[in-house]
This record gives sequence, C-alpha cells and structure tokens, in this order.
Amino acid sequence: MIDTHAHLDACEDDAAALVARAAAAGVERIVAVGAGIESSLATLAIADAHDAVSASVGIDPHRAASESGSTGELRELATHPRVVAVGETGLDYHYGADAKREQRALLEAQLELAEHVQKPVVIHCREAAADTAGALAPFRGTVVLHCFSEPELLPAALERGYYVSFAGNVTYPRSSALREAAVHVPADRLLVETDSPYLAPQPRRGRPNEPANVVHTVAGLAKARDEDAAELGRRTAANARAAFGLP
Repeated sequence: MIDTHAHLDACEDDAAALVARAAAAGVERIVAVGAGIESSLATLAIADAHDAVSASVGIDPHRAASESGSTGELRELATHPRVVAVGETGLDYHYGADAKREQRALLEAQLELAEHVQKPVVIHCREAAADTAGALAPFRGTVVLHCFSEPELLPAALERGYYVSFAGNVTYPRSSALREAAVHVPADRLLVETDSPYLAPQPRRGRPNEPANVVHTVAGLAKARDEDAAELGRRTAANARAAFGLP
C-alpha cells in the first residue's frame, strides 16, 4: 500500500516513528505533502531523511491571502529531486469564500509550475467543483484529486482521466455518496490516502490520523467496491507509482 497524501510535518509524533509504524502495517511508501512554504520545507527535510517518503510541495488555498507572493520560492523547491508533485493547491469556498480571486490566481500559478517541471498536481477542492473543473480544463499534466469529497466533480474527473484519491472520510457512516462515487472510479485511477493527521478512518476516528491507518481506507473502499482488500491495496499502490513516478 502507498499513502499518497500525508502531512507528516503537521503530525505530533516524530516522522521516524510514523514511517516505522506505517511499514509495520504494510505501507511501503508515503507521499508527504506541503501546505505552504514553511510546510513544504519541513516536508522536504522529512523526505530527505527517509527513503520511504517522497515530497509534494505547494501552497494550499487557505494560504492564498498570506503566501500568494511566494510562488517564486515554490518554483525553486519544485525542482528538488525528492519532489514528485506540486501541491496541494486548489480551491476551498467553505473556508475561503472571501478570497476566491486570490485562490484562483494561486492555483493557476501552481498549475503553470506543474507543467513547467512536468510533475503531477495535487488538487484540493471543497465546495468549488465547477470552478475547479474550469481551472483544470486547460491543464495537460497529471491531476490527482486529493481527499475526494465533491461528487459533482466526478464526471469531469472520469472524462479527463484524473486520479481520484479517497481518505478516511469515505469510511464514515454518513459518507454513502463518497462510497457511491468510489464505485465508479476506474480501477487504474483509484488512489488511497490518510491526509494525516486529519480525517482518521472510522475505526480510529477521534484520534490523530497517521499513514498506518490507510489500511482502513483500503478496507472501506474494498467493501464499497465489492473487491478483495489485499488486491485493492496492491492495485492502488501500482496506481500511485504510475501517477507520481515512484520507485
């Protein structure tokens, strides 16, 4: 299994302990994701220290007002050999409705960066499905829809061949719409993640999340899709390697 999205820099436990517990649970690799310049620098340091960790660097939409001028520094980070993607970036109208213009400009800058460095882009979308689809339409690179939670975005994702990544919230009792969406994602476009330390899956809900818990997301998706969990874990790992160019 591969956890394709974890904020290791935001976890309380030491990264070494998180990586070790993940390995013991059968998680062979982690894509650690930056959410701003300082976060991306910390994420890169973790990736440099652990062979099982790769990095994605980006500025998330919640920092659109404060870090929109930092894309030049992000451009330098994106060329680091441990970086496999740009992001997370995207649009969030739930928490950032007062900064839609800034979010869109920041997203477009990171899409341009991803095309320039020829790396995938990791997309955050919340309550902004139409605008996200519109912003991504001209992008010709690989798109990973992280922590998929907007079923309205699924038609565009399927038509354009995006990777669709599910986190622990797909296991929540009230998330039937997400499980239904997961059934329709092609086998070669499905990814799993934890979004650690957030969104712990149902068996660990109420506790800080960590990469080892991706096994519960795999189990939940396998049940929803009526598939074998072990096989689904292997397939999503292969998809992650293809999407991010992982060893």
